[in-house]
Amino acid sequence: MSTLDIRDLHVSIQTEQGSKEILRGVDLTISQGETHAIMGPNGSGKSTLAYTIAGHPRYTVDSGSITLDGQDVLAMSVDERARAGLFLAMQYPVEIPGVTVANFLRTAKTAIDGEAPAIRGWSATLRDSMTKLRMDSGFAARNVNEGFSGGEKKRHEIVQMELLKPKIAVLDETDSGLDVDALKIVSEGVNRVKDETGLGVLLITHYTRILRYIRPDFVHVFVNGRVAEEGGPELADRLEDEGYDRFLADVEAV
Repeated sequence: MSTLDIRDLHVSIQTEQGSKEILRGVDLTISQGETHAIMGPNGSGKSTLAYTIAGHPRYTVDSGSITLDGQDVLAMSVDERARAGLFLAMQYPVEIPGVTVANFLRTAKTAIDGEAPAIRGWSATLRDSMTKLRMDSGFAARNVNEGFSGGEKKRHEIVQMELLKPKIAVLDETDSGLDVDALKIVSEGVNRVKDETGLGVLLITHYTRILRYIRPDFVHVFVNGRVAEEGGPELADRLEDEGYDRFLADVEAV
């Protein structure tokens, strides 16, 4: 069973005013088969954690460690992290003009596995995955995310996850911009992949609505770049009732 281990992680970015610390000592462990929800107000460091795990060059790791099965993730390039089993579903998926969905996914699968999948079998697998996520198979011939609605972009992210079969998936505000129907479909996709592959999920969200469909094993509240509180799914229910005011009040008092 694979485990992503984050220890005393401090991360900063460069601004016009100089270096700004975003994460201030984060400890977190995610194992395959587990679902962890990270919640918190805007600016608390949730997305910074996601992009640091993925290797975004904007973020500087000042100290601490990220390991996957004991291997130093921070020493890996972005593509090496993907081959090791890490996956990021972005809050705002980008468009890739001139590259079709089918070609993009087959190229990604080849890079992950080290060999190209047979075209006939691959095409059937892709169609099956898209059907499960209620995407028209015609999207396979369209350029990646060009002209896609917000829901279609998020469904495409889950198709990627299902076909690439990562060990640990980081879902950065996957619920953002989704209507109720799309949220249910995307959530069903995440749950299906987890059940079939033992995927470990790190789910980043502001709101509890997605947690009605993807039930977390653990909930971590981020405030001011730190984990302010941890618990089980009942913590998410408390946040629904209480919000983040009590955490923000503690920060202001400090």
